[in-house]
Amino acid sequence: MSIDLKARLKDDLTTSIKARDELRSATLRMVLTAITNEEVAGKEAKVLSDEEILTVLAREGKKRRESAVAYTEANRPELAARENAELEVISMYLPEQLTDAELEGIVKAAASEVTGSGATGGAAMGAVMKIVQPQVKGRADGGVVAAMVRAALGN
Repeated sequence: MSIDLKARLKDDLTTSIKARDELRSATLRMVLTAITNEEVAGKEAKVLSDEEILTVLAREGKKRRESAVAYTEANRPELAARENAELEVISMYLPEQLTDAELEGIVKAAASEVTGSGATGGAAMGAVMKIVQPQVKGRADGGVVAAMVRAALGN
């Protein structure tokens, strides 16, 4: 991107406030707060890179997804709808998700590489995940990736 992600989030927040878009404004405020909290966590304050900001965005998206499921199971559709709407706003800033076919190809390639070296069981799972995770970071859900790795290894 030509403009850094945090600046884009702040600009979009300003625009949404001017447009009186309450949902988008509230969601962007929460995301920017999470980014700031991440920056000041620890002994020294630091400025997050775009990649680190994407990690925070992915974490916030996962929280919304899990909350929506919990609200749906608790028969609270209005709260689940709010979480899903917030997830849509957050998703606009995340990289495009991999399709199942693309993810399956990456997992199969990594699995064949690891099983070719003789690793089995849990060690093979860890080795495959170590290869796959950097390639799919932020572009696929970790639970889905783990399930595909298990299936590819026959666990």
